[in-house]
Amino acid sequence: PFFSRMALKSLLYKNCTSHFISCFMVFHGTTPQPCILFIDRSLKVCSRSVIFDPDGLTEPIIKVCLNHFNVIYIKESNVIAPYRNERGIMEITFQLDVWSKTEDVVQTLLQLHRASCLEKLGDQTAMVAANLQSRLARTSFDKNCFQNLAENPHMECAVEMVMPLVSNPGHVCVTNENLYFQPLNGYPEHVIQIKLHRVRRIYKRRHGLRPLGLEVFCTENDFCSDIYLKFYNPADRDDIYYYIATFLENHMTEHTAESYMLQWQRGHLSNYQYLLHLNNLADRSCNDLSQYPVFPWVIADYSSTQLDMTNAAIFRDLSKPVGALNKERLDRLLARYKGMPEPRFLYGSHYSSPGYVLFYLVRVAPEHMLCLQNGRYDNADRMFNSIRETWKNCLEGATDFKELIPEFYGSDCSFLENRLSLDLGKKQNGHLVGDVILPPWASDASDFLQKHKAALESQYVSEHLHEWIDLVFGYKQKGSEAVAAHNVFHPLTYEGSIDCDSIEDPDERIAMLTQILEFGQTPTQLFTSPHPQRITPRFHNITRSPSINSPVTSQTEDSSFEDLTEESRKLAWANMSNLTLISSHKIHKEKCTLDYSSLYFLILDSTLKMYSKELKEFQRSMSFSNMALSSCLMLADGKTVVCSSWDNNVYFYSIPFGRRHDTLMGHDDAVSEMCWSDDRLYTASWDSTVKSTLTAPGKEKYQELFSRNRPDVSLDMLSNEYSVSGKL
Repeated sequence: PFFSRMALKSLLYKNCTSHFISCFMVFHGTTPQPCILFIDRSLKVCSRSVIFDPDGLTEPIIKVCLNHFNVIYIKESNVIAPYRNERGIMEITFQLDVWSKTEDVVQTLLQLHRASCLEKLGDQTAMVAANLQSRLARTSFDKNCFQNLAENPHMECAVEMVMPLVSNPGHVCVTNENLYFQPLNGYPEHVIQIKLHRVRRIYKRRHGLRPLGLEVFCTENDFCSDIYLKFYNPADRDDIYYYIATFLENHMTEHTAESYMLQWQRGHLSNYQYLLHLNNLADRSCNDLSQYPVFPWVIADYSSTQLDMTNAAIFRDLSKPVGALNKERLDRLLARYKGMPEPRFLYGSHYSSPGYVLFYLVRVAPEHMLCLQNGRYDNADRMFNSIRETWKNCLEGATDFKELIPEFYGSDCSFLENRLSLDLGKKQNGHLVGDVILPPWASDASDFLQKHKAALESQYVSEHLHEWIDLVFGYKQKGSEAVAAHNVFHPLTYEGSIDCDSIEDPDERIAMLTQILEFGQTPTQLFTSPHPQRITPRFHNITRSPSINSPVTSQTEDSSFEDLTEESRKLAWANMSNLTLISSHKIHKEKCTLDYSSLYFLILDSTLKMYSKELKEFQRSMSFSNMALSSCLMLADGKTVVCSSWDNNVYFYSIPFGRRHDTLMGHDDAVSEMCWSDDRLYTASWDSTVKSTLTAPGKEKYQELFSRNRPDVSLDMLSNEYSVSGKL
């Protein structure tokens, strides 16, 4: 979770909308005479305030606002608590550690003070932005920070490093070996370095509904990245993205929503893993609280003493958004909707926003909550006090339609417990806000998370999760389908609804950007047609569900695997000849093709399966690609199976060694058909070409035999006589 990765905590004490411009070491005291009252501090100059951050833990952080010069005391006695404000005439004296910087500091403070005193917010923001861009233009990345003198820089530009509620300006520089970020203020490090060979995944991100973000991951963890950068120009972002992509070993098998969907359908991804992948692909990031990963409420029973997961009544209706679960409330919203002028919307608040994320996480991220709410907690009765009361309010509240966050299905229960002994206030009934009150069916916080995750992976949720995906990531997110599903939110939450850069009035533009960031944003739409249902194993008793007293086993993704357990082999394959049809289900996404002579058949969901007629048993299941396999054949040696794929590649599978031993790349579109004749492999592709290999596998060289310069013609038939069929 994001609170485990915070590095710029002290920057939370500036305003959310301000920038951290520069940092100096100073000696500070409350009187002008140098004496023992002076203590070491860092002076952080921000666009709307000045922050004195002590080195020790006994002194408070002092924040001076530049517009009206009130003084705010933060973390007094090193206790996280609401800020204390003092107004009136006060003199604060500080001495820079380097006297030559005095003029620069004074001039900067005077400029920022003039900006903060302007009447209109748009004018303030424009003047601060001009000051920041001027500083960025007058500085550049310090190439003395290169780890290797032989490094060749590819490009550098001005960016901002994004973390929850924090944006830190600086310069990014990418070389042939490293990605560097150098903060303009030199805080918290002089330079941040990421080796390109360690990068595993990179994603383009939208920030404030604009295509400006880039997120870099050096691990396979889909939740937290190593760095999130916001560019000022989409072209700069794209240049660095494509340059780094050339260093990725797995760039040729880039994951898509379609490939993850196929893996989830086959049971290779758990519901939790699949939702994390979809959130990641839909621009949800733990570094951006306005686009934090969103997860569904799945349980509707928080009052029973036992949780019976074989009873469908305990589950939430996943085919409806939270706002439509209560019919009486929905009727009131529809009546208002019908009388509303265009653009109309049903829900005035979103299901995911920075306020909702910190509502759940206040016990582990209190400083973020104080930053978001100007130095104070919310009213004690409106805090996250009880699971049951929170669910009830989501059903009955006039403006509460929030979903959950991934932490509710994780293993870290600290967000449910007040381990920091925070003073979160006293409710009207006289009770202090402490740990979250759990449902009766949970013995403690760990037990709650275990059962909650078991519910997410249950048979019922597995069979209905696609309906929720349609609402949040799919075809019911926008347009007429969203209206029919009562899934219409404020227009500013949707990508493409407004172009902030085209708004000329600075006040209106700032107001729009602020509303977009604070209100919440709808995920990027990943699917435009109904999401298929998950294939649940029919050889298990349908009424059975995972035991709530046993841990949920998570499955890990692999690129080449045996995907059936020993139990399923015995149940599903042991006696093929005596099977009786009980029910029919669409198990695979597309049709199956069968090679009876070689006892291999492939599935258009990327798996090659082997069934022995002699032994009358299923033997192997292999996955080579994230895309569908289109055809397969056995070579004359009887030891190699060749498979073609929609990812433009041809794969050679060794039967004796049980693994892929070669990959052939030569087409610009999906390979549709193959044949082997006279020690040559012929492949037809949807790129309108037929090609052949001239040498043995492993030393392939493609030769184009046939080409139709028609982009609307695909080749999908090929025989040993080399005849070709083109299909419009």
